[in-house]
Amino acid sequence: MAQDRNNQDKVPTVLVVDDNQQNLELIQAYLEDVECQTKAAHDGIEALDMVARNKPDLILLDVMMPKMSGFEVCRRLKSNPQTSDIPVIMVTALNEFGDIERGIDSGTDDFVSKPINRLELLTRIRTMLKLKHLTDRLQRTVAYLSEIEKHPQIDETDSDGQ
Repeated sequence: MAQDRNNQDKVPTVLVVDDNQQNLELIQAYLEDVECQTKAAHDGIEALDMVARNKPDLILLDVMMPKMSGFEVCRRLKSNPQTSDIPVIMVTALNEFGDIERGIDSGTDDFVSKPINRLELLTRIRTMLKLKHLTDRLQRTVAYLSEIEKHPQIDETDSDGQ
């Protein structure tokens, strides 16, 4: 249970992925109001490498990037059982219905439009981090109960209750 408590007390990590340095710095400045550790990636390939090394609790993902679009990054994350549970918020200037539909098809959990509204971004981040925390806690509880079911305690009393 001590390890369980350490997992509950850990500061969440948010990975911000954007090819524009100014956007990265702006989002990271906004995140100073959230108790979290931030990491930055400048393209989709770097983001996937970082996620493989250290799984973040949340990803803020730009859509339009060189090398690999945010849609493709999200699709790869959500199709991998090791990373499919990481919430992804797409940050995009795209606002056509087809773009939103494409984001949903790639597996995104939410959207934030550019230009970024600070209050909206922070509210969505806090909500996703809370949801991730509760989901992780539920998964640990289910795993713990599953382990108990595998090794039931032997009742030391006989059938008469003695």
